[in-house]
Amino acid sequence: MYLRRGLAIVASAALLTAASACTSGAGGGTTTPPADPGVTADSILVGTHQPLTGPASGGYSKISPATKAYFEYVNKHGGVNGRKITYKIVDDTYNPQTTATVVRSLVEQDKVFAILNGLGTPTHTNVLEYLKQQRVPDLFVASGALSWNQPTKFPSTFAVNPDYKSEGKILGNYIKTTYAGQKVCHLGQADDFGADALAGLEVGLGAPVVAKETYTTSKTDLSAQITKLKASGCQVLVTAAIPAFVAIAIGTAAAIKWRPIVAASGVGGDYNTLAGYLKANAGPLLDGFITTGYLPQSNDASDPWNQYFQQINKDFNNNAPYDGNVEYGMAIGWLFVEALKKAGQNLTRQSLISAIEGGGFTGGPGLVPLLYSKTSHAGYAGVRLSKVTGTTQAYFGPAYTTTSGDDPVTPYTGTAAAPPAYQGAS
Repeated sequence: MYLRRGLAIVASAALLTAASACTSGAGGGTTTPPADPGVTADSILVGTHQPLTGPASGGYSKISPATKAYFEYVNKHGGVNGRKITYKIVDDTYNPQTTATVVRSLVEQDKVFAILNGLGTPTHTNVLEYLKQQRVPDLFVASGALSWNQPTKFPSTFAVNPDYKSEGKILGNYIKTTYAGQKVCHLGQADDFGADALAGLEVGLGAPVVAKETYTTSKTDLSAQITKLKASGCQVLVTAAIPAFVAIAIGTAAAIKWRPIVAASGVGGDYNTLAGYLKANAGPLLDGFITTGYLPQSNDASDPWNQYFQQINKDFNNNAPYDGNVEYGMAIGWLFVEALKKAGQNLTRQSLISAIEGGGFTGGPGLVPLLYSKTSHAGYAGVRLSKVTGTTQAYFGPAYTTTSGDDPVTPYTGTAAAPPAYQGAS
């Protein structure tokens, strides 16, 4: 009797377990657990916050349309594992408060699967904790702040740009060697962008800068900062600034008859973008300008990645003027598609994060490797230096790699992987 009762209890428990694992649908069949937001059997919805207007819009507003064009190209050829990508781009005007509002809407109203390439240090910092709490993949942030590479604290956030401290080390190392004995000063954005870049610069120089000033995007008059930097006797001005403020700094310096050597973080270093601000004065004011990059020079028509991206740009992006911003947007599209491929057919937020942490990315168009692993959410490992001669921006010397820690600056001798063959627009 007791044995029969025991068997009956076990059987009832088994039935309850089975019922909780699969429930009957309207037709009497079973249903699987609901998918993650933003993903279906044939679609993926991804969102981003971008400065389509406002102080950072010059140049940067071209990035997300280029990424969207890359996705349209991929969609035209079947998508990724049968899923087509929808990219919802919202304007945050480079204002952190607006960023918080629009990102919350993307997550809670639009139900996006992931946030991709959200742009800006002050803006994205304002949604970092929120995206963590919501467990939304926060991929390939368009900023080099060190905050994005904290796998333990922010397990769903990944960088893509080389971090500003590493970039600063490489710039400082170059300046120390090439302009030995000359006084170096720094103008940086008043946030982690400027602070990280300055810290790296001083490590690379092996000494403090002679003067340092900051700016905020709400005040476009830099005359006080530039006057102080000139008064310090500075001969090499290093900037950690968005393009508009690099241009303002160069123009303001020229107005007070100060012509230092100018070296800039790559985020403010695209020649075409700066020339758009400086207009007729671009040629003389940018001659000798030094910056960094980790993708092929956009004006290098012989580069196979440029050829690949330019064809997509022509067919799917209204043939927008091709510059470093368009190239960067295309490169982000390529990287996200590669991550989706690695995540496989059974796409979930966690499978995507695990796929990126699994590494194995070729680096694609990058001049240096990507650093993704379970213990590193850092992006590209370094940069190459470029210089403007006349009106032409061109790389010189090797690419260099380093880290935000104590690792030395080391020449990189690897080569970029070849792009896939272009499949045509139809």
